[in-house]
Amino acid sequence: MEKKNFDVNSLIGFVLIGAILVWMLYLQKPSEEEQAEKAKTEAAAKQKENSDTKEDTTLEEATQELASVNAQDSAAVANLKNRLGSFAYSGTLPSATENTTVIENEVLYLEVSNKGGYITKARLKNHTTYDSLPVSLIKDGNSTLNLQFSSENRLLNTKDLFFEPSLSKNGENSVLTMRLKTSENNFIEYRYELLPDEYMLNFSIKSQGLDNVINTSQPIYLDWNFKGYRHAKSITYENRYSRLTYEYEDEDHDKLSPTGEDDELEKDVTWMNFRQHFFSSMLLTDTPFKEVSFTSKDLVEDEEIDTVYTKKYGAKMLLEPKAGGLSYNMNMYYGPTDYQILNDYGRNLDDAMPLGWGIFGMINKYIIIPLFGFLSGFLPAGIAIICLTILIKLLLSPVQYKQYLSQAKMKILRPEIEEIREKYGDNKMKIQQETMKLQSAAGASPLQGCLPALLQLPVFYALFTFFPSAFDLRQKSFLWADDLSSYDVIAHLPFHIPFYGDHVSLFPILASIAIFIYMMMTTGQTMQAQQQPGMPNMKFIMYLSPLFMLVFFNNYASGLSLYYLTSNLITIGIMLVIKNFIIDENKVHAKIEKKKKQPKKQNRFQRKMAEMMEQAEEQKKAQKRK
Repeated sequence: MEKKNFDVNSLIGFVLIGAILVWMLYLQKPSEEEQAEKAKTEAAAKQKENSDTKEDTTLEEATQELASVNAQDSAAVANLKNRLGSFAYSGTLPSATENTTVIENEVLYLEVSNKGGYITKARLKNHTTYDSLPVSLIKDGNSTLNLQFSSENRLLNTKDLFFEPSLSKNGENSVLTMRLKTSENNFIEYRYELLPDEYMLNFSIKSQGLDNVINTSQPIYLDWNFKGYRHAKSITYENRYSRLTYEYEDEDHDKLSPTGEDDELEKDVTWMNFRQHFFSSMLLTDTPFKEVSFTSKDLVEDEEIDTVYTKKYGAKMLLEPKAGGLSYNMNMYYGPTDYQILNDYGRNLDDAMPLGWGIFGMINKYIIIPLFGFLSGFLPAGIAIICLTILIKLLLSPVQYKQYLSQAKMKILRPEIEEIREKYGDNKMKIQQETMKLQSAAGASPLQGCLPALLQLPVFYALFTFFPSAFDLRQKSFLWADDLSSYDVIAHLPFHIPFYGDHVSLFPILASIAIFIYMMMTTGQTMQAQQQPGMPNMKFIMYLSPLFMLVFFNNYASGLSLYYLTSNLITIGIMLVIKNFIIDENKVHAKIEKKKKQPKKQNRFQRKMAEMMEQAEEQKKAQKRK
């Protein structure tokens, strides 16, 4: 067997091969320049990967980042522009700061933000809140206006992007254009034009040169969200008359619920009003919005706690682009919910006010509002209320005379009706039959007293809706009331009573006393004495009405309570005059007796009723014989 020895030559060969490999690796090592470029490329790739996966990075952040990034960092700039798409042009960004531009006139102060291009402050110069602060309809982010559309497979929101402002004059009008650009000549534009002494401003949205940027096959929405600030002393009372109203489809009008949450989808909407009782924020359009999704949410849960906002409103409007792009001519209104102001603008804006429907609204528009406007033009507001009430009561006095005459006749017939009840005992059918015969022969009927009262109801209800919406009463004082559009206070309570509040108002107390006296003179003297089984307890009603006034009107406008107090005092006075100087009950009684002796010709209805009652009486006797 051959013996194996160590091969020195092989060892030397392996060493030489290893040295050669080390030398080759050294020669292939990248230079410092190459290493720096590689590190930069890896950083850019990592940044791109993060931007693709980090979904909560918004366009707003990208825009702001693009405004401040080092322009020499080409990879970072390219990445940010990729996230912004065509609207990365705004990265030159002289406007990419949250600055605002002011436009104002004698009555209205507005601030429009570069970010989003919408109004971020709207203040009424000539009006203050209950605590003497300026009335601001928009401030501190309570309102946003956002145009939402698709572009390059992205959903863009203009509220996150920056517009370029340009302020100019058109005669006496202030004109502000806000442009969201993709290039110098391609942009989305908001245009605001404010006229002197006007709460209404012209507003338009248009696009130029963006046919290949805005995806018109996807829906385009204008989204307006708004939270109404509290302006009145009683947030509960103010909130009751704060409501979203709108016009749609051939001048129809509707509104969302004033309580809880409500929503509605409407077609062809021409205007909407985010009403806050005495102040309104409105959007009107010359081209009806094809479809609008409305939402409303009541934010008042406890008057003692929730004292900042009343309602949260929303309107998401579907826009229809034309051949040249978007083009909508609109108006915005930030001002008082005043009938005279809104009516002067036309466009059915007076229907944005809660004046009642049908005949009630007509009475307000064509009688009460013009009459009160005339009186308040030269009289203090409280005196104007009293004079208005006197004129209306005098106008209705013939109706009230008929009502009292009917009550007087029923009072005279009361002894004979009592005799009929005693005579026929438990025979209710016979009692009713004989009572009707007596009333027919005497020319008296309870219905004759009810009919005049029904004729007065439209006027009373119209006045009930007028006073809470009368802007002319706002912050007008009378006697101890500081503000006739809010409750008066004669004492503060150390605790809060449900439905009543934490204060005592005097006008509702006086009105309750007047109502009670009136009920005693009418219900207490007539209906209560004629109480029949199955009929409402009139004595209970007599006490309920003043109690209702006392409790629930404690937080209502003192002007409304002043009207009820004046109205009932005048009614009591008219009744006393009629009773003591116009109607002689002895003469009325003599006429009744004379009329009873005359043959009474029954009409067809009366004959039919008499026949039916006689048949019912015969059937009852037949059943007894069985």
